[in-house]
Amino acid sequence: MHPILPVILSGGSGTRLWPLSREAYPKQFLPLAGEKTMLQATWERVATLAAQAPIVVANEAHRFVVAEQLLQVGVAPQAILLEPVGRNTAPAIAVAALEATATGDDPLLLVLASDHVITDPAAFHTAVLAAAPAAAAGKLVTFGIVPTGPETGYGYIKAAAGDGVRAVERFVEKPDLATAEGYVASGDYFWNSGMFLLRASRYLAELERLAPAMAEGCRSAFARAVRDADFTRLDSAAFAAVPSDSIDYAVMEKTADAVVIGLDAGWSDVGSWSALRDVSVRDANGNASRGDVIAIDCHNSYAYGEHLIAMVGLDNVIVVETEDAVLVAHADKVQQVKEVVARLKAEGRPEATWHRKVYRPWGAYDSIDQGERFQVKRITVKPGGTLSLQMHHHRAEHWIVVSGTAEVTRGEEVILLAENQSTYIPLGVTHRLRNPGKLPLELIEVQSGSYLGEDDIVRFEDTYGRA
Repeated sequence: MHPILPVILSGGSGTRLWPLSREAYPKQFLPLAGEKTMLQATWERVATLAAQAPIVVANEAHRFVVAEQLLQVGVAPQAILLEPVGRNTAPAIAVAALEATATGDDPLLLVLASDHVITDPAAFHTAVLAAAPAAAAGKLVTFGIVPTGPETGYGYIKAAAGDGVRAVERFVEKPDLATAEGYVASGDYFWNSGMFLLRASRYLAELERLAPAMAEGCRSAFARAVRDADFTRLDSAAFAAVPSDSIDYAVMEKTADAVVIGLDAGWSDVGSWSALRDVSVRDANGNASRGDVIAIDCHNSYAYGEHLIAMVGLDNVIVVETEDAVLVAHADKVQQVKEVVARLKAEGRPEATWHRKVYRPWGAYDSIDQGERFQVKRITVKPGGTLSLQMHHHRAEHWIVVSGTAEVTRGEEVILLAENQSTYIPLGVTHRLRNPGKLPLELIEVQSGSYLGEDDIVRFEDTYGRA
């Protein structure tokens, strides 16, 4: 059998699960349906099928989160391909196929979104292995989800008569309810999962035949990519010029070799808060929750919080609380959450993009208080982590070490600070913070000045390749 190489697509921005999912930290990086994040669970679900470590295609802004989360579950991807801009799934799979075939190999690519839930991995494995001979023979296999009801939020795939791997007769857009009911009753339609099994060279050949400009642009972006020890940065100008399209539109709807295999494995794309409720463990009243939640006389409701949430007399309601935002929505209206995000973006509000706690390659910072001319942050630096050598034009900073050891570069001097010690960085002075110890460094930073935005930063040296 051909070796199977997982390709994990991690480019999503996750607006439908706001306020927990934000543009800078979308849902694939969150532990929504278990103890592991959705990205980690995606890898662990296919690890036993994989002949080698995965290829991950990710947004450049998420590169360190991707690498760190996979490292936490014991895998170093053979490549993390960084998209400077999103171009949908067809180009993303193309650059993964180019990476997979660069050394002369031609594996079967098991293409997976990084933010889906599958509650029955054994059934999924069975379907993948059953589809492998068809993929090895040159068919482009998609996994069709056996419908559990007339869902109007998914596209559908009509399969030819038969069992097992079946020819695709057509792909259909998201239907209205009456149409969806007809699809489900017929037994010939599946939900379109967006998961695929296809031989790398076969996909590239079909892309070149059906979308030659896209294929050529992807080859150019891949050939000009800049590679370092951890990441492959696709050429920005070449990739930005690639037409944006899904694999469904660009290839699957036009090829004569599209086939589908039915999958009944507890799949969900967790496309809304109500979908997450439906795949969560629910009590006798249909309620589900994560965090510190008390529900009295509630039914079919869901709560996710970082502080105590008390719900009384709610039916079919979603409550989500983070450090800087609260969402309360009727479960039937949760698709409109994206309208909230659109309004936040239109008003230039940071809650659309950032959490109060922001993750960086060296650790994280949490903005715990701010006023007109001051801001207080709690900063955590991982062992060995180093912030860039930098300076600010508009603010001074006070650093107080809470725990661990800080190596502080301040102008020409380098000093070590232990627990309860502090230092002052005047406005305009170059400075750097490093954790030389084996334990996390925790410190409180108090900024004061006329402008406290994150863009008031001049970097002179940076370990992590940021400008």
